[in-house]
Amino acid sequence: MKFTLSWLKDHLETDATLDQICERLTAIGLEVEHVDDKAAYRPFTIARVVSAEQHPNADKLRVLMVDKGDGKPVQIVCGAPNARAGLIGALAEPGTYVPGIDVTLAVGNIRGVESHGMMCSEKELDMSDSHDGIIDLPEDAPVGTSFASYAGLDDPVIEINLTPNRPDCTSIYGIARDLAASGLGTLKQPKAPEFKVEGETPQNVKIILDDESLCPGFAWRLVRGVKNGPSPKWMQKRLLAIGLRPISALVDVTNYMTFDQGRPMHVFDADKVKGDLVVRRALEGEEILALDSRSYKLNPANVVIADDNGPESIGGIMGGEHSGCDENTVNVLIESALWDPINIAKTGRSHGIISDARYRFERGVDPDYMAPGLERTTELVLDMCGGTAAQARVIGFKGHEKKIVDFPFAEVKRLTGLTISNDESRTILTGLGFEVSGSGERVKVAVPSWRPDVDGKADLVEEVMRIHGVDEITPTPLDPAGTVNSKILTTLQIRTRAAKRALACRGMLEAVTWSFISEDQARLFGGGSRALKL
Repeated sequence: MKFTLSWLKDHLETDATLDQICERLTAIGLEVEHVDDKAAYRPFTIARVVSAEQHPNADKLRVLMVDKGDGKPVQIVCGAPNARAGLIGALAEPGTYVPGIDVTLAVGNIRGVESHGMMCSEKELDMSDSHDGIIDLPEDAPVGTSFASYAGLDDPVIEINLTPNRPDCTSIYGIARDLAASGLGTLKQPKAPEFKVEGETPQNVKIILDDESLCPGFAWRLVRGVKNGPSPKWMQKRLLAIGLRPISALVDVTNYMTFDQGRPMHVFDADKVKGDLVVRRALEGEEILALDSRSYKLNPANVVIADDNGPESIGGIMGGEHSGCDENTVNVLIESALWDPINIAKTGRSHGIISDARYRFERGVDPDYMAPGLERTTELVLDMCGGTAAQARVIGFKGHEKKIVDFPFAEVKRLTGLTISNDESRTILTGLGFEVSGSGERVKVAVPSWRPDVDGKADLVEEVMRIHGVDEITPTPLDPAGTVNSKILTTLQIRTRAAKRALACRGMLEAVTWSFISEDQARLFGGGSRALKL
């Protein structure tokens, strides 16, 4: 699970340093595997092109004199079509590693002219796929300062190793909640989405399954009149930082929601959907061309979202190419559904599909965020693509019934040896989203919908312990169990082993054969064949 420091701080109000945050994450059970502090971007400098002359020996090259803010222009040979005098861009000097082309620069000689570095494009800095020209910054860009700081490329990326029982921390919001509960800041409460709703969503969805747990809820909404272009730069930067390639605003919004809120979403091009959508088991031999450009042959163990054309999505795992959104999409159906974790895991494994949606659904997503997730996604789509949202529709969802755990505070001391006050235990649980009711030594604790891993009082003790600090437990050696008897083996065992060693020393080989048993006993284990009978 990857996220940037600034993305985390969207949800966590904190003055803690990067090192303090990483240390605390590991301490509370969210082990930090790697931190990229973006040191590779530090050498890039904002520089101004003072002059741009035609290369004497090449029609498509220019010889630039570039000022990096110290009044000592350097000579650079450049082939970008937009290279011109007055342009302000990103300069990489000799000795700088350029990540987009995997090259460490040196002083070069290009067609007889020395070049002391390069002016970079966005692709060369892994900012986007754009390589039509070098970066062209506004006139007021501060020449001589760090380009990484100016462009937001110095945002550290943190990668944590999640255990399968923590689906709540497959979202950056969930990670922020854990840090806030540990005292490293304050969790920011998200603002409720606000947008105008006009008309009804005409498309119907039916759930036709012999087991309702396969799809316990389905929410959807039509948004008319969208314009699907590139997503905003801030979103593209965040997706690129965690290893995702920006595709379009509609697709990027769903990826953003997957990581930001741990809520996988899907968008259908509504004009490509024929008839009603039906959530059903796949038919034997049905095929779907998925968004990864691979074709999958399905079977009744798989759950699909289908229309009159056939499967349009493998439920909870991956959408289909046929109803996917592109630059011509005008009307979209936004889907937010719940799926059975076991079925998702089995389907994903049987077809070899690894997706961010599968990763979350097979661990269990927050059922109570199904409808709010649809609202938040709709708001982002309207902000980036325009359009008009129709009324949302929900079927199948019967609400989430919270588990109630009878919790004696004394269990903390009994199971961990830690002396933690009842008030601190209550504060920790409340900060993690648990509802604690009652007073005295025994209370009732309601488990939040995003914690399917918490089942009993031992789980609550673990929550209190990890937030209070596992390092607070004093190591204590085990009591000695007494001396071991001098003689462990029987006389027969000792003589048998001595005889085996003696015979082996004389070159003999031991054959260990199966013991013979009666025919009746063999039949109990599926044996008893006449061919094996003696």
